[in-house]
Amino acid sequence: MTFRSRREALRAILAGDRCVHPGSVYDAISIRIAEDLGFPLGMFGGSAAALAVLGDPDIALITLTELAEQMRRMSRAAALPVLVDADHGYGNAMNVRRTVQELEAAGAAGLTIEDTLLPQAYGAAKPQLISLDEGVGKVRAALDGRGDPSLVILGRTGATAISSLDDAMARARAYEACGVDGLFFTGITARGQLDAIAAATTLPIVLGGAPEEMSDLGYLSSRRVRIALQGHAPIAAAMQAVYDTLKALRDGTSPKQLKGLPSAELTARVMREADVKKRLRDFLGLGS
Repeated sequence: MTFRSRREALRAILAGDRCVHPGSVYDAISIRIAEDLGFPLGMFGGSAAALAVLGDPDIALITLTELAEQMRRMSRAAALPVLVDADHGYGNAMNVRRTVQELEAAGAAGLTIEDTLLPQAYGAAKPQLISLDEGVGKVRAALDGRGDPSLVILGRTGATAISSLDDAMARARAYEACGVDGLFFTGITARGQLDAIAAATTLPIVLGGAPEEMSDLGYLSSRRVRIALQGHAPIAAAMQAVYDTLKALRDGTSPKQLKGLPSAELTARVMREADVKKRLRDFLGLGS
């Protein structure tokens, strides 16, 4: 599947009438598993990227180069469309423009640009927002940096939790006026907030997490939510599995007695072993 086909698949989700959950992906193995399981979309979150690449918390230490390279690895490994959390665009509006270019070249189906002040300011105990004018400038730069018109660009704001619901709606309307393809919201905690946002805007909505009372897909679909994240449990589960396996080995467990290992069939499927064997036969004359 070409990069454009992946982007058109994401656009079809946004243009549809129902809400879907993406699979949280962060490397070649996780994206292949998500694809095999039938997820319609992958989400490459900033926290998952920081953990997978650096082993660090999500405090804006990862660089654009590192993020784009990890996306490039995933694009090679699978054809699943991936929405990338591009954080603040790694600088000012000019940096945002380059961020879009690099992630587009790396095969992202779409990306988000947010209006949080990153990295966190000295002495600021709580998250802060950039000004609305600067946020608009970043969104405009992102759109200007897009070479493939099918690349999805979402304006993202956490204003609901940081400043106010009214501010979130004002920012969303401003980003919508710039021409973004959708709106990404974090910090929404009640149906009333989402109801107000849906009434104040017209574009498809992506939710970066919500409480259990808002998990009903029918309700979310009726409020124009087309993608609802479910956190990044896969990388957390992988961390626990690696820890448990290494601890068991360190404690003297025999490799043959280890629990929770994948079957040979699953390993072969994730490695695309059948495809590789065919290529070995076709190109190297190996095997029968």
